[in-house]
Amino acid sequence: MTSQNPFIALKEEMDKLVIGHEEVKISLLLGIIAREHIYVEGPPGTAKTMLAEIISGAAQLKFFFYQLHRDTRLSELIGDLVISKETTDTGEVIKQKVVKGGILTAEICLLDDISRAPGESLNVLLRILNERKFFDEEIPLLTAIATSNPTADEYYNEPLDPANLDRFVLQINAQGLSYGKRWDEAREVIKLYTQRPIEYQVPARVSREVFDEYYQKLGNLEIPLEVQEGLANFVATLIEDYGCNETNSLISDRTFFVKSLKIMRAHALLHGREVCTLEDLNALKYMTAFRIPEEVFLQLDQIIEDLTSKKKKTGTGGAS
Repeated sequence: MTSQNPFIALKEEMDKLVIGHEEVKISLLLGIIAREHIYVEGPPGTAKTMLAEIISGAAQLKFFFYQLHRDTRLSELIGDLVISKETTDTGEVIKQKVVKGGILTAEICLLDDISRAPGESLNVLLRILNERKFFDEEIPLLTAIATSNPTADEYYNEPLDPANLDRFVLQINAQGLSYGKRWDEAREVIKLYTQRPIEYQVPARVSREVFDEYYQKLGNLEIPLEVQEGLANFVATLIEDYGCNETNSLISDRTFFVKSLKIMRAHALLHGREVCTLEDLNALKYMTAFRIPEEVFLQLDQIIEDLTSKKKKTGTGGAS
């Protein structure tokens, strides 16, 4: 990232208050640049909520937080329902009106424990997120961050349906520092909270106008042929060499041949580039945590490195 890059300021604010969790931080930045939604799965205490609050404060964006539960009603997510009765010449007429709030007025929203939401509310919620509209009215939402606890037995948590999970372009598996045995980072957390004041107000660092400006840049960012081929080879490698298929992965044409281009462009902008390079294939790591088998995902760094190094050596390439 260059010193002129406005997203450095947002990253700095997250780093001030949260040690580690780089994958969540980068995915939040990519999501807000590309205006795509994010799914973060991880145990309590992995800074999911805090990071969303920091970035919304530093970016001066209107923030909405809601913890979903088994009895979540749609009205709790979109605002108050007002029912009125009018008398006309033909009799009484009952009218229903929504006083917009929640996700209808937010620019960033955090939907905690999304897999707990009942199907009826979840279906309407996902449709609003996908269309960014409520009926025919557009909403100001840039990015929704949905979180969930792991699906291990001790969390009593059901996995999100694959079709619903696929609505979230960016997908991250957040891990705690202690159980990840990241002891240096754990010590930094102790040091940070020993020194920091009890109350800390996140300063405004950028404005909504910055995101509008960069979203305009996003659509015009060049993706050279070698990067296009790199993306095609990435998908071919997962399917042909690692056995990904329709039974064990969520690799769809729409995701990998449309949405991934958008995230790669966002990755280039995040790093101060005006043209995509092979380095931007690394953005695919933030899209695949739950789209491919875990054993394949753990090899993803090497897969991408092999693809990019081969392209750099040969300058050409077909599907592996």
